[in-house]
Formats: sequence, structure tokens, C-alpha cells
Amino acid sequence: MADNILHTQSTVDDCHVITLDKHHHANGNLSVVEDFNEIPFKIRRTYYLYDIPGGESRGGHAHKQLYQLIVAISGSFEVTIDDGRQQKTVTLNQPYNGLLIVPGIWRTLQNFSSGSVCAVLASEVYDEDDYYREYNEFLASKNTAQL
Repeated sequence: MADNILHTQSTVDDCHVITLDKHHHANGNLSVVEDFNEIPFKIRRTYYLYDIPGGESRGGHAHKQLYQLIVAISGSFEVTIDDGRQQKTVTLNQPYNGLLIVPGIWRTLQNFSSGSVCAVLASEVYDEDDYYREYNEFLASKNTAQL
């Protein structure tokens, strides 16, 4: 991992939008994401969310070790990131912009437009032990670091 951010010390300021190169061709555009070039981690897992009913949200958790790049492949949605002290909402609506989320950040995805597709590139394979699924447990992990 390039930054090795401790999940207990990360803040929303450690997360940011990465603009991927857009290669324009007469027959369509192309953007590329490669390990350690555009993103500071090796991609170990990729998944995508789609057909999300109106008014529904996704996420609602944090990770202890996992880095993610979240991209709106099609349509738009918002990502609210929370470090236990401050929140920030980022709108993703271009397939060449991705939100880098570091470990220790609570995330919620909401306000999906009709037909939107959300791609997630992750630094690790699925591991249930890496999740904080209860907000109070997440806050306790962050507050412990402040002592």
C-alpha cells in the first residue's frame, strides 16, 4: 500500500477525486486505471452496483485496511464520506472521475440516477473482518485513536 494510512487516524481530507486520463477517439473515449499509476494500490477486487431502486442507498460501512476507487461508469450518484468528526459529500457523474477512499472512512452512496452504474476497485478481496458495519463501533475505533 502506498500510503499505509491507519484507519484510526484517517480523515475525509485523505480522500479525493482522481481524474483519470481520457483518451478521445472518433469512435468513443477510453480511460484506464492501473495499479500504482492512477491509484495508490494494487487492484485485488472489482465489482459494480446497478439497478438500484429510487431512494435506496448503498454502503453504510467503513473498512479497516481496504482502499477503494469508486467511479460512476454511467449516470450519477453521491458519496458521503465521514471520518467521525467531519462529513463531505462528493457527486460522481463522469466515468473519468473516481473517488479514492482510504481505510477508516464511513461511506454511504445515495441519490442514484436512473440507469446509473457504480464501479468499485478495491485493494483487497472480500473479508468480513475488515468491515465496521455499526456506526457506533466505527466511532469508537476513531475516538480511541484520539486519546
